[in-house]
Amino acid sequence: MKIKTKLRLGFGFLFIIVMFFGIISLYYIQQISNSAKVILKDNYETLSYTREMRTLLDENALPLLPAVTAEFNRQLINEEHNITEKGEHEAVKALRKAFERLKASPSANPQSERETRAHLRHIELLNMQAIVRKNDAARKSVNDAGLILGFAGTFTFLLLFSFSVNFPGFIANPLRALLEGIREIGQKNYSKRLHFEENDEFAEVAKAFNDMASRLNEWENSNLATVLSEKRRIETIIEQMQDAIVGINEKEEILFMNDAARKVLNINEPGIIGQNSRNMIQNNDLFKSILSNETALKTLKIVLDGKESHFQLQSRDIVVPNLDKQGDAVKIATKEAGKVYVLRNITEFKERDEAKTNFIATISHELKTPISSIKMSLKLLNDNRVGSMNTEQQQLVSHIEEDSARLLKITSELLELSQVETGNIQLNYMPVSPVQIVDYAISSVKFQAEQKGVQLDIVKDDKLPQVQADVEKTAWVLVNFLSNALRYSSEKSKIVIQLTANHRLVEFSVRDFGKGIDEQYQKRLFDRYFQVPTDGQNKAGSGLGLAISKDFIEAQQGKIWVKSAIGEGSTFGFSLPTLSV
Repeated sequence: MKIKTKLRLGFGFLFIIVMFFGIISLYYIQQISNSAKVILKDNYETLSYTREMRTLLDENALPLLPAVTAEFNRQLINEEHNITEKGEHEAVKALRKAFERLKASPSANPQSERETRAHLRHIELLNMQAIVRKNDAARKSVNDAGLILGFAGTFTFLLLFSFSVNFPGFIANPLRALLEGIREIGQKNYSKRLHFEENDEFAEVAKAFNDMASRLNEWENSNLATVLSEKRRIETIIEQMQDAIVGINEKEEILFMNDAARKVLNINEPGIIGQNSRNMIQNNDLFKSILSNETALKTLKIVLDGKESHFQLQSRDIVVPNLDKQGDAVKIATKEAGKVYVLRNITEFKERDEAKTNFIATISHELKTPISSIKMSLKLLNDNRVGSMNTEQQQLVSHIEEDSARLLKITSELLELSQVETGNIQLNYMPVSPVQIVDYAISSVKFQAEQKGVQLDIVKDDKLPQVQADVEKTAWVLVNFLSNALRYSSEKSKIVIQLTANHRLVEFSVRDFGKGIDEQYQKRLFDRYFQVPTDGQNKAGSGLGLAISKDFIEAQQGKIWVKSAIGEGSTFGFSLPTLSV
Protein backbone atom coordinates (compact mmCIF):
# COMPACT_ATOMS: atom_id res chain seq x y z
CA MET A 1 0.00 0.00 0.00
CA LYS A 2 1.33 3.44 -0.96
CA ILE A 3 2.08 6.04 1.72
CA LYS A 4 -0.41 8.43 0.16
CA THR A 5 -3.14 5.77 0.45
CA LYS A 6 -2.22 5.13 4.09
CA LEU A 7 -2.45 8.80 4.88
CA ARG A 8 -5.80 9.11 3.12
CA LEU A 9 -7.21 6.11 5.01
CA GLY A 10 -5.87 7.40 8.32
CA PHE A 11 -7.28 10.88 7.93
CA GLY A 12 -10.53 9.41 6.54
CA PHE A 13 -10.86 7.29 9.69
CA LEU A 14 -10.31 10.37 11.84
CA PHE A 15 -12.94 12.24 9.85
CA ILE A 16 -15.50 9.43 10.31
CA ILE A 17 -14.89 9.29 14.08
CA VAL A 18 -15.30 13.03 14.43
CA MET A 19 -18.45 12.98 12.29
CA PHE A 20 -19.87 10.11 14.35
CA PHE A 21 -19.39 11.92 17.63
CA GLY A 22 -20.72 15.16 16.15
CA ILE A 23 -23.90 13.53 14.83
CA ILE A 24 -24.66 11.89 18.19
CA SER A 25 -24.07 15.17 19.97
CA LEU A 26 -26.29 17.09 17.59
CA TYR A 27 -29.05 14.48 17.90
CA TYR A 28 -29.25 14.63 21.71
CA ILE A 29 -28.87 18.39 21.81
CA GLN A 30 -31.83 18.58 19.43
CA GLN A 31 -33.85 16.28 21.71
CA ILE A 32 -33.14 18.44 24.75
CA SER A 33 -33.98 21.56 22.78
CA ASN A 34 -37.31 20.11 21.63
CA SER A 35 -38.28 19.20 25.21
CA ALA A 36 -37.55 22.70 26.40
CA LYS A 37 -39.48 24.20 23.50
CA VAL A 38 -42.56 22.11 24.35
CA ILE A 39 -42.56 23.38 27.94
CA LEU A 40 -42.14 27.00 26.96
CA LYS A 41 -44.38 27.02 23.93
CA ASP A 42 -47.48 25.12 25.11
CA ASN A 43 -47.85 25.08 28.88
CA TYR A 44 -46.37 28.49 29.49
CA GLU A 45 -48.79 30.08 27.00
CA THR A 46 -51.77 28.36 28.70
CA LEU A 47 -50.66 29.73 32.07
CA SER A 48 -50.35 33.15 30.49
CA TYR A 49 -53.90 33.02 29.11
CA THR A 50 -55.43 31.86 32.44
CA ARG A 51 -53.48 34.50 34.34
CA GLU A 52 -54.85 37.20 32.03
CA MET A 53 -58.44 35.93 32.48
CA ARG A 54 -58.10 35.79 36.28
CA THR A 55 -56.68 39.30 36.30
CA LEU A 56 -59.73 40.55 34.37
CA LEU A 57 -62.02 38.98 37.02
CA ASP A 58 -59.93 40.37 39.87
CA GLU A 59 -59.75 43.92 38.58
CA ASN A 60 -63.34 44.36 37.33
CA ALA A 61 -66.65 44.20 39.24
CA LEU A 62 -69.65 42.20 38.09
CA PRO A 63 -71.38 42.49 35.79
CA LEU A 64 -68.42 42.74 33.40
CA LEU A 65 -68.20 45.59 30.97
CA PRO A 66 -68.44 44.79 27.27
CA ALA A 67 -64.73 45.64 26.71
CA VAL A 68 -63.66 43.38 29.58
CA THR A 69 -65.96 40.62 28.30
CA ALA A 70 -64.44 40.92 24.83
CA GLU A 71 -60.87 40.71 26.20
CA PHE A 72 -61.80 37.71 28.39
CA ASN A 73 -63.39 36.02 25.37
CA ARG A 74 -60.22 36.66 23.28
CA GLN A 75 -57.97 35.04 25.90
CA LEU A 76 -60.42 32.12 26.19
CA ILE A 77 -60.36 31.61 22.42
CA ASN A 78 -56.54 31.54 22.55
CA GLU A 79 -56.70 28.87 25.24
CA GLU A 80 -59.22 26.83 23.22
CA HIS A 81 -56.64 26.73 20.43
CA ASN A 82 -53.80 25.74 22.81
CA ILE A 83 -55.13 22.52 24.42
CA THR A 84 -52.21 20.17 24.97
CA GLU A 85 -52.87 18.12 28.09
CA LYS A 86 -55.23 15.26 28.88
CA GLY A 87 -58.45 16.55 30.54
CA GLU A 88 -57.68 20.11 29.46
CA HIS A 89 -60.31 20.01 26.69
CA GLU A 90 -63.15 19.18 29.13
CA ALA A 91 -61.93 21.84 31.55
CA VAL A 92 -61.87 24.48 28.81
CA LYS A 93 -65.42 23.50 27.71
CA ALA A 94 -66.62 23.83 31.29
CA LEU A 95 -64.88 27.22 31.51
CA ARG A 96 -66.66 28.33 28.33
CA LYS A 97 -70.07 27.36 29.79
CA ALA A 98 -69.37 29.11 33.07
CA PHE A 99 -68.23 32.23 31.22
CA GLU A 100 -71.34 32.19 29.04
CA ARG A 101 -73.54 32.05 32.13
CA LEU A 102 -71.48 34.85 33.70
CA LYS A 103 -71.82 36.93 30.58
CA ALA A 104 -75.56 36.25 30.17
CA SER A 105 -76.43 37.31 33.74
CA PRO A 106 -77.58 40.96 33.69
CA SER A 107 -76.54 41.45 37.31
CA ALA A 108 -73.77 40.17 39.53
CA ASN A 109 -73.68 36.36 39.62
CA PRO A 110 -71.20 35.21 42.29
CA GLN A 111 -71.93 31.54 41.58
CA SER A 112 -70.90 31.81 37.90
CA GLU A 113 -67.82 33.76 38.92
CA ARG A 114 -66.75 31.07 41.39
CA GLU A 115 -67.28 28.36 38.78
CA THR A 116 -65.25 30.34 36.27
CA ARG A 117 -62.41 30.79 38.74
CA ALA A 118 -62.57 27.10 39.70
CA HIS A 119 -62.23 26.04 36.06
CA LEU A 120 -59.32 28.46 35.59
CA ARG A 121 -57.55 26.95 38.60
CA HIS A 122 -58.22 23.46 37.26
CA ILE A 123 -56.68 24.38 33.87
CA GLU A 124 -53.67 25.94 35.60
CA LEU A 125 -53.25 22.86 37.77
CA LEU A 126 -53.30 20.58 34.73
CA ASN A 127 -50.59 22.67 32.99
CA MET A 128 -48.47 23.04 36.13
CA GLN A 129 -48.53 19.28 36.57
CA ALA A 130 -47.63 18.91 32.89
CA ILE A 131 -44.73 21.35 33.31
CA VAL A 132 -43.42 19.38 36.27
CA ARG A 133 -43.84 16.13 34.36
CA LYS A 134 -42.22 17.44 31.21
CA ASN A 135 -39.42 19.03 33.23
CA ASP A 136 -38.72 15.67 34.83
CA ALA A 137 -38.79 14.05 31.42
CA ALA A 138 -36.45 16.72 30.00
CA ARG A 139 -34.09 16.34 32.94
CA LYS A 140 -34.09 12.59 32.46
CA SER A 141 -33.43 13.16 28.74
CA VAL A 142 -30.51 15.45 29.61
CA ASN A 143 -29.10 12.87 32.00
CA ASP A 144 -29.51 10.11 29.42
CA ALA A 145 -27.94 12.31 26.73
CA GLY A 146 -25.03 13.17 29.01
CA LEU A 147 -24.46 9.51 29.80
CA ILE A 148 -24.61 8.48 26.16
CA LEU A 149 -22.37 11.38 25.07
CA GLY A 150 -19.95 10.45 27.83
CA PHE A 151 -19.76 6.89 26.55
CA ALA A 152 -19.47 8.13 22.97
CA GLY A 153 -16.78 10.66 23.93
CA THR A 154 -14.81 8.05 25.87
CA PHE A 155 -15.06 5.62 22.97
CA THR A 156 -14.01 8.31 20.50
CA PHE A 157 -11.10 9.40 22.73
CA LEU A 158 -9.84 5.83 23.04
CA LEU A 159 -10.03 5.36 19.27
CA LEU A 160 -8.25 8.63 18.53
CA PHE A 161 -5.63 7.98 21.21
CA SER A 162 -4.95 4.54 19.82
CA PHE A 163 -4.78 5.98 16.30
CA SER A 164 -2.39 8.81 17.33
CA VAL A 165 -0.11 6.30 19.09
CA ASN A 166 -0.03 3.63 16.41
CA PHE A 167 -0.51 5.40 13.08
CA PRO A 168 2.68 7.60 13.16
CA GLY A 169 4.67 4.41 13.49
CA PHE A 170 3.80 3.55 9.89
CA ILE A 171 5.78 6.63 8.83
CA ALA A 172 8.28 7.12 11.66
CA ASN A 173 9.64 3.56 11.85
CA PRO A 174 10.84 3.40 8.21
CA LEU A 175 12.28 6.92 8.49
CA ARG A 176 14.13 5.95 11.67
CA ALA A 177 15.56 2.88 9.96
CA LEU A 178 16.58 5.00 6.96
CA LEU A 179 18.26 7.57 9.24
CA GLU A 180 20.22 4.83 11.02
CA GLY A 181 21.31 3.46 7.67
CA ILE A 182 22.50 6.90 6.51
CA ARG A 183 24.51 7.29 9.73
CA GLU A 184 26.14 3.94 9.10
CA ILE A 185 27.03 5.04 5.58
CA GLY A 186 28.43 8.27 7.02
CA GLN A 187 30.74 6.14 9.16
CA LYS A 188 31.84 4.27 6.00
CA ASN A 189 29.94 1.09 6.89
CA TYR A 190 29.00 0.38 3.28
CA SER A 191 27.75 -3.16 4.14
CA LYS A 192 24.61 -1.70 5.77
CA ARG A 193 21.35 -2.74 4.05
CA LEU A 194 17.68 -1.86 4.61
CA HIS A 195 14.75 -4.30 4.30
CA PHE A 196 11.10 -3.17 4.46
CA GLU A 197 8.28 -5.68 4.16
CA GLU A 198 5.68 -3.19 3.00
CA ASN A 199 5.35 -2.57 -0.73
CA ASP A 200 5.35 1.23 -0.66
CA GLU A 201 7.59 4.21 -1.36
CA PHE A 202 9.79 3.34 1.62
CA ALA A 203 10.55 0.00 -0.01
CA GLU A 204 11.66 1.87 -3.14
CA VAL A 205 13.81 4.20 -1.00
CA ALA A 206 15.34 1.15 0.71
CA LYS A 207 16.14 -0.36 -2.69
CA ALA A 208 17.80 2.87 -3.84
CA PHE A 209 19.68 3.05 -0.52
CA ASN A 210 20.95 -0.49 -0.94
CA ASP A 211 22.07 0.27 -4.50
CA MET A 212 23.89 3.37 -3.29
CA ALA A 213 25.61 1.44 -0.49
CA SER A 214 26.64 -1.25 -2.95
CA ARG A 215 28.11 1.31 -5.35
CA LEU A 216 29.93 3.07 -2.52
CA ASN A 217 31.34 -0.25 -1.42
CA GLU A 218 32.56 -0.89 -4.95
CA TRP A 219 34.08 2.61 -5.09
CA GLU A 220 35.77 2.13 -1.73
CA ASN A 221 37.26 -1.17 -2.90
CA SER A 222 38.19 0.09 -6.37
CA ASN A 223 41.76 0.08 -7.63
CA LEU A 224 43.79 3.00 -6.24
CA ALA A 225 45.78 3.03 -9.44
CA THR A 226 42.85 4.66 -11.24
CA VAL A 227 42.94 7.59 -8.84
CA LEU A 228 46.70 7.90 -9.16
CA SER A 229 46.41 7.81 -12.94
CA GLU A 230 43.91 10.67 -12.95
CA LYS A 231 46.17 12.61 -10.60
CA ARG A 232 49.14 12.21 -12.93
CA ARG A 233 47.01 13.22 -15.94
CA ILE A 234 45.94 16.44 -14.21
CA GLU A 235 49.52 17.18 -13.19
CA THR A 236 50.64 16.69 -16.82
CA ILE A 237 47.98 19.12 -18.05
CA ILE A 238 49.07 21.75 -15.50
CA GLU A 239 52.72 21.21 -16.38
CA GLN A 240 52.15 21.82 -20.08
CA MET A 241 50.16 25.04 -19.62
CA GLN A 242 52.00 28.19 -20.72
CA ASP A 243 50.66 30.28 -17.85
CA ALA A 244 52.50 30.13 -14.53
CA ILE A 245 50.39 28.12 -12.03
CA VAL A 246 51.05 27.59 -8.31
CA GLY A 247 48.81 25.63 -5.90
CA ILE A 248 48.95 26.13 -2.11
CA ASN A 249 46.96 24.01 0.36
CA GLU A 250 45.33 25.14 3.63
CA LYS A 251 48.58 24.40 5.51
CA GLU A 252 50.43 26.80 3.19
CA GLU A 253 52.29 23.90 1.60
CA ILE A 254 53.00 23.87 -2.14
CA LEU A 255 50.70 21.39 -3.91
CA PHE A 256 51.97 21.93 -7.46
CA MET A 257 54.08 24.37 -9.49
CA ASN A 258 54.59 24.03 -13.23
CA ASP A 259 57.75 24.83 -15.20
CA ALA A 260 56.42 28.22 -16.30
CA ALA A 261 55.94 29.22 -12.66
CA ARG A 262 59.44 28.03 -11.72
CA LYS A 263 60.90 30.08 -14.56
CA VAL A 264 58.95 33.24 -13.67
CA LEU A 265 59.70 32.95 -9.96
CA ASN A 266 63.33 31.90 -10.59
CA ILE A 267 62.98 28.76 -8.46
CA ASN A 268 65.27 25.89 -9.48
CA GLU A 269 65.31 23.88 -6.26
CA PRO A 270 64.37 20.19 -6.63
CA GLY A 271 61.65 18.64 -4.47
CA ILE A 272 59.77 21.88 -3.99
CA ILE A 273 56.38 20.12 -3.88
CA GLY A 274 55.28 19.71 -0.28
CA GLN A 275 57.51 22.43 1.14
CA ASN A 276 56.09 25.24 3.23
CA SER A 277 55.59 28.40 1.20
CA ARG A 278 56.64 30.61 4.14
CA ASN A 279 60.18 29.31 3.82
CA MET A 280 60.16 29.98 0.07
CA ILE A 281 59.04 33.63 0.26
CA GLN A 282 61.80 34.73 2.63
CA ASN A 283 64.28 35.13 -0.22
CA ASN A 284 61.81 35.68 -3.06
CA ASP A 285 60.00 39.03 -3.03
CA LEU A 286 58.01 38.26 -6.18
CA PHE A 287 56.64 35.02 -4.71
CA LYS A 288 55.83 36.90 -1.51
CA SER A 289 53.83 39.60 -3.32
CA ILE A 290 51.94 36.92 -5.29
CA LEU A 291 50.92 34.95 -2.21
CA SER A 292 49.89 38.14 -0.36
CA ASN A 293 47.63 39.09 -3.33
CA GLU A 294 49.11 42.60 -3.33
CA THR A 295 49.28 42.66 -7.14
CA ALA A 296 45.89 41.08 -7.87
CA LEU A 297 44.61 44.13 -9.76
CA LYS A 298 47.96 45.31 -11.17
CA THR A 299 50.11 44.30 -14.09
CA LEU A 300 53.42 42.72 -13.10
CA LYS A 301 56.49 43.64 -15.15
CA ILE A 302 59.07 40.83 -15.00
CA VAL A 303 62.35 40.53 -16.95
CA LEU A 304 62.64 37.10 -18.56
CA ASP A 305 65.51 36.13 -20.88
CA GLY A 306 66.60 39.77 -21.05
CA LYS A 307 63.15 40.94 -22.17
CA GLU A 308 60.41 42.73 -20.25
CA SER A 309 57.30 40.59 -19.89
CA HIS A 310 53.95 41.55 -18.43
CA PHE A 311 51.77 39.26 -16.30
CA GLN A 312 48.29 39.51 -14.78
CA LEU A 313 47.74 37.73 -11.45
CA GLN A 314 44.55 35.73 -10.82
CA SER A 315 43.74 33.68 -7.74
CA ARG A 316 41.00 31.14 -7.00
CA ASP A 317 40.06 29.36 -3.76
CA ILE A 318 40.17 25.56 -3.76
CA VAL A 319 36.85 24.38 -2.31
CA VAL A 320 36.22 20.71 -1.49
CA PRO A 321 33.24 18.91 0.08
CA ASN A 322 33.51 18.14 3.77
CA LEU A 323 31.52 15.75 6.00
CA ASP A 324 31.09 17.59 9.30
CA LYS A 325 29.96 15.27 12.11
CA GLN A 326 28.14 17.06 14.92
CA GLY A 327 27.11 14.49 17.54
CA ASP A 328 24.99 11.89 15.83
CA ALA A 329 24.22 14.15 12.87
CA VAL A 330 26.35 14.27 9.75
CA LYS A 331 26.37 17.57 7.85
CA ILE A 332 27.73 17.89 4.33
CA ALA A 333 29.46 21.24 3.89
CA THR A 334 32.33 22.76 1.95
CA LYS A 335 35.67 23.99 3.16
CA GLU A 336 38.61 25.82 1.68
CA ALA A 337 41.55 23.55 0.89
CA GLY A 338 43.93 26.21 -0.36
CA LYS A 339 44.41 28.56 -3.30
CA VAL A 340 45.54 28.45 -6.93
CA TYR A 341 47.56 31.39 -8.28
CA VAL A 342 47.78 31.93 -12.04
CA LEU A 343 50.13 34.42 -13.73
CA ARG A 344 48.75 35.07 -17.22
CA ASN A 345 51.34 36.24 -19.74
CA ILE A 346 49.84 39.35 -21.33
CA THR A 347 53.07 40.67 -22.88
CA GLU A 348 51.75 40.35 -26.43
CA PHE A 349 48.54 42.24 -25.56
CA LYS A 350 50.50 44.91 -23.69
CA GLU A 351 52.80 45.45 -26.67
CA ARG A 352 49.85 45.71 -29.03
CA ASP A 353 48.13 48.18 -26.72
CA GLU A 354 51.25 50.35 -26.47
CA ALA A 355 51.67 50.24 -30.25
CA LYS A 356 48.04 51.28 -30.68
CA THR A 357 48.46 54.14 -28.19
CA ASN A 358 51.67 55.37 -29.85
CA PHE A 359 50.04 55.12 -33.26
CA ILE A 360 47.02 57.14 -32.11
CA ALA A 361 49.23 59.75 -30.46
CA THR A 362 51.42 60.07 -33.58
CA ILE A 363 48.50 60.25 -36.00
CA SER A 364 46.64 62.74 -33.80
CA HIS A 365 49.70 64.95 -33.48
CA GLU A 366 50.33 64.84 -37.22
CA LEU A 367 46.68 65.63 -38.00
CA LYS A 368 46.53 68.74 -35.82
CA THR A 369 48.91 70.70 -38.06
CA PRO A 370 46.99 70.27 -41.37
CA ILE A 371 43.66 70.77 -39.61
CA SER A 372 44.92 74.02 -38.10
CA SER A 373 46.08 75.07 -41.58
CA ILE A 374 42.64 74.27 -42.98
CA LYS A 375 40.99 76.37 -40.27
CA MET A 376 43.37 79.28 -41.03
CA SER A 377 42.52 79.01 -44.74
CA LEU A 378 38.80 78.99 -43.91
CA LYS A 379 39.26 82.10 -41.82
CA LEU A 380 40.95 83.83 -44.74
CA LEU A 381 38.19 82.74 -47.11
CA ASN A 382 35.60 84.28 -44.77
CA ASP A 383 37.51 87.60 -44.89
CA ASN A 384 35.89 89.89 -47.49
CA ARG A 385 39.29 91.45 -48.24
CA VAL A 386 40.29 88.23 -49.99
CA GLY A 387 37.13 88.22 -52.03
CA SER A 388 33.40 87.70 -51.67
CA MET A 389 31.66 84.36 -52.06
CA ASN A 390 28.18 83.51 -53.20
CA THR A 391 25.63 81.76 -50.95
CA GLU A 392 26.50 78.22 -52.07
CA GLN A 393 30.22 78.83 -51.52
CA GLN A 394 29.55 80.26 -48.04
CA GLN A 395 27.51 77.14 -47.14
CA LEU A 396 30.32 74.85 -48.32
CA VAL A 397 32.88 76.82 -46.33
CA SER A 398 30.62 76.69 -43.28
CA HIS A 399 30.32 72.88 -43.57
CA ILE A 400 34.09 72.55 -44.00
CA GLU A 401 34.60 74.74 -40.93
CA GLU A 402 32.23 72.59 -38.82
CA ASP A 403 33.89 69.36 -39.93
CA SER A 404 37.34 70.81 -39.29
CA ALA A 405 36.33 71.82 -35.76
CA ARG A 406 34.96 68.35 -35.20
CA LEU A 407 38.17 66.73 -36.50
CA LEU A 408 40.27 69.04 -34.31
CA LYS A 409 38.20 68.06 -31.25
CA ILE A 410 38.59 64.36 -32.04
CA THR A 411 42.35 64.64 -32.47
CA SER A 412 42.59 66.58 -29.20
CA GLU A 413 40.61 63.84 -27.43
CA LEU A 414 42.85 61.17 -28.95
CA LEU A 415 45.92 62.99 -27.67
CA GLU A 416 44.36 63.24 -24.24
CA LEU A 417 43.53 59.52 -24.41
CA SER A 418 47.08 58.57 -25.32
CA GLN A 419 48.27 60.61 -22.35
CA VAL A 420 45.87 58.71 -20.09
CA GLU A 421 46.73 55.26 -21.45
CA THR A 422 50.47 55.78 -21.13
CA GLY A 423 50.00 56.86 -17.53
CA ASN A 424 51.47 60.30 -18.22
CA ILE A 425 48.61 62.37 -16.81
CA GLN A 426 50.22 65.47 -15.38
CA LEU A 427 48.00 67.11 -12.77
CA ASN A 428 48.65 70.67 -11.68
CA TYR A 429 46.89 70.75 -8.29
CA MET A 430 45.98 74.09 -6.75
CA PRO A 431 43.32 75.32 -4.31
CA VAL A 432 40.46 76.78 -6.32
CA SER A 433 36.87 77.82 -5.78
CA PRO A 434 34.30 75.57 -7.55
CA VAL A 435 32.58 78.69 -8.90
CA GLN A 436 35.77 79.69 -10.75
CA ILE A 437 35.87 76.32 -12.50
CA VAL A 438 32.22 76.70 -13.53
CA ASP A 439 32.77 80.27 -14.80
CA TYR A 440 35.79 79.12 -16.80
CA ALA A 441 33.73 76.30 -18.42
CA ILE A 442 30.72 78.54 -19.13
CA SER A 443 32.90 81.12 -20.87
CA SER A 444 34.02 78.36 -23.28
CA VAL A 445 30.47 77.42 -24.36
CA LYS A 446 28.72 80.77 -23.89
CA PHE A 447 28.82 81.71 -27.57
CA GLN A 448 27.48 78.28 -28.59
CA ALA A 449 24.64 78.58 -26.05
CA GLU A 450 23.70 82.09 -27.26
CA GLN A 451 23.55 80.91 -30.87
CA LYS A 452 21.07 78.17 -29.86
CA GLY A 453 19.15 80.40 -27.43
CA VAL A 454 19.84 78.07 -24.48
CA GLN A 455 19.82 79.61 -21.00
CA LEU A 456 22.61 78.53 -18.59
CA ASP A 457 21.41 78.62 -14.96
CA ILE A 458 23.77 78.22 -12.01
CA VAL A 459 22.41 76.80 -8.72
CA LYS A 460 24.88 76.72 -5.84
CA ASP A 461 25.08 76.52 -2.06
CA ASP A 462 25.77 79.71 -0.14
CA LYS A 463 29.13 78.62 1.22
CA LEU A 464 31.19 76.28 -0.92
CA PRO A 465 34.62 75.09 0.28
CA GLN A 466 37.60 75.17 -2.02
CA VAL A 467 38.75 72.03 -3.83
CA GLN A 468 42.28 70.80 -4.54
CA ALA A 469 42.08 70.21 -8.27
CA ASP A 470 43.63 70.68 -11.68
CA VAL A 471 41.62 73.65 -12.97
CA GLU A 472 42.28 73.05 -16.66
CA LYS A 473 41.39 69.35 -16.71
CA THR A 474 38.40 69.75 -14.39
CA ALA A 475 37.07 72.60 -16.54
CA TRP A 476 37.71 70.38 -19.61
CA VAL A 477 35.37 67.77 -18.10
CA LEU A 478 32.73 70.39 -17.33
CA VAL A 479 33.01 71.83 -20.85
CA ASN A 480 32.52 68.31 -22.23
CA PHE A 481 29.34 67.93 -20.14
CA LEU A 482 28.05 71.34 -21.28
CA SER A 483 28.85 70.66 -24.96
CA ASN A 484 26.94 67.38 -24.87
CA ALA A 485 24.02 69.04 -23.06
CA LEU A 486 23.89 71.84 -25.68
CA ARG A 487 24.03 69.29 -28.49
CA TYR A 488 20.96 67.41 -27.23
CA SER A 489 18.98 70.42 -25.92
CA SER A 490 16.27 72.04 -28.00
CA GLU A 491 16.40 75.71 -28.90
CA LYS A 492 15.34 78.23 -26.25
CA SER A 493 15.55 75.62 -23.48
CA LYS A 494 17.79 75.77 -20.44
CA ILE A 495 20.66 73.90 -18.79
CA VAL A 496 21.14 73.83 -15.01
CA ILE A 497 24.67 73.77 -13.53
CA GLN A 498 24.50 72.87 -9.83
CA LEU A 499 27.18 73.05 -7.12
CA THR A 500 26.56 71.26 -3.83
CA ALA A 501 28.71 70.68 -0.76
CA ASN A 502 28.27 67.13 0.53
CA HIS A 503 30.36 66.22 3.61
CA ARG A 504 34.00 66.52 2.45
CA LEU A 505 33.08 66.60 -1.24
CA VAL A 506 31.87 69.20 -3.71
CA GLU A 507 29.49 67.88 -6.37
CA PHE A 508 29.35 69.40 -9.88
CA SER A 509 26.36 68.47 -12.05
CA VAL A 510 25.01 69.54 -15.45
CA ARG A 511 21.36 68.83 -16.22
CA ASP A 512 19.65 69.18 -19.58
CA PHE A 513 16.00 68.70 -20.47
CA GLY A 514 16.45 66.81 -23.69
CA LYS A 515 15.03 63.42 -24.63
CA GLY A 516 17.21 61.49 -22.13
CA ILE A 517 19.28 58.32 -22.47
CA ASP A 518 17.89 54.80 -22.45
CA GLU A 519 18.84 52.81 -19.34
CA GLN A 520 20.47 50.04 -21.38
CA TYR A 521 23.17 52.50 -22.59
CA GLN A 522 23.88 54.30 -19.31
CA LYS A 523 26.31 51.69 -17.93
CA ARG A 524 28.50 51.96 -21.04
CA LEU A 525 28.57 55.76 -21.42
CA PHE A 526 32.04 56.06 -19.88
CA ASP A 527 33.53 53.24 -21.98
CA ARG A 528 36.02 54.25 -24.66
CA TYR A 529 34.67 54.59 -28.20
CA PHE A 530 31.09 53.86 -27.10
CA GLN A 531 28.44 56.05 -28.73
CA VAL A 532 24.73 56.15 -27.95
CA PRO A 533 22.73 55.43 -31.13
CA THR A 534 21.25 58.68 -32.50
CA ASP A 535 18.18 59.43 -34.56
CA GLY A 536 20.24 61.31 -37.15
CA GLN A 537 19.36 64.79 -35.85
CA ASN A 538 22.53 65.11 -33.74
CA LYS A 539 26.06 64.30 -34.90
CA ALA A 540 27.75 61.69 -32.77
CA GLY A 541 31.20 62.38 -31.29
CA SER A 542 34.22 60.14 -31.09
CA GLY A 543 33.06 58.29 -28.00
CA LEU A 544 36.15 59.42 -26.07
CA GLY A 545 35.04 62.55 -24.23
CA LEU A 546 33.24 60.85 -21.34
CA ALA A 547 35.93 58.14 -21.05
CA ILE A 548 38.65 60.78 -20.76
CA SER A 549 36.49 62.76 -18.33
CA LYS A 550 36.23 59.70 -16.11
CA ASP A 551 40.02 59.21 -16.14
CA PHE A 552 40.62 62.88 -15.29
CA ILE A 553 38.17 62.87 -12.37
CA GLU A 554 39.31 59.54 -10.93
CA ALA A 555 42.95 60.65 -11.20
CA GLN A 556 41.95 63.48 -8.80
CA GLN A 557 40.37 60.98 -6.33
CA GLY A 558 36.85 61.92 -7.46
CA LYS A 559 33.81 60.06 -8.75
CA ILE A 560 31.75 60.55 -11.91
CA TRP A 561 28.15 59.48 -12.62
CA VAL A 562 25.09 59.93 -14.83
CA LYS A 563 21.34 59.93 -14.14
CA SER A 564 18.85 59.91 -16.99
CA ALA A 565 15.36 58.86 -17.99
CA ILE A 566 13.61 58.90 -21.34
CA GLY A 567 11.63 62.13 -21.72
CA GLU A 568 13.11 63.74 -18.58
CA GLY A 569 16.59 64.74 -19.74
CA SER A 570 20.00 63.78 -18.36
CA THR A 571 22.21 64.79 -15.45
CA PHE A 572 25.98 64.28 -15.65
CA GLY A 573 28.00 64.97 -12.54
CA PHE A 574 31.22 64.41 -10.65
CA SER A 575 32.54 65.05 -7.17
CA LEU A 576 35.93 66.23 -5.95
CA PRO A 577 37.36 66.18 -2.42
CA THR A 578 37.49 69.51 -0.64
CA LEU A 579 40.70 71.22 0.35
CA SER A 580 42.00 69.59 3.55
CA VAL A 581 42.64 72.01 6.39
